[in-house]
Amino acid sequence: MKLSARNQLVGTIKDIKEDKLMAEITVSIQGGQELVSVITVSSARRLDLKVGKPVTVVIKSTEVMLATED
Repeated sequence: MKLSARNQLVGTIKDIKEDKLMAEITVSIQGGQELVSVITVSSARRLDLKVGKPVTVVIKSTEVMLATED
């Protein structure tokens, strides 16, 4: 698979939490850090995502925002 997105990280699925519509996928990457992706349950099933499966995390975003109450 080739993509134009440069922000690609290889990791392993650590945890999957599903509700009726969405799935929260936790991926462990190099250095023990974790990333979380929220996708539809149908996409998770189509990709056959399972704990322990290797995946590539592709980050394509124009902005990432954080806020505090301070």
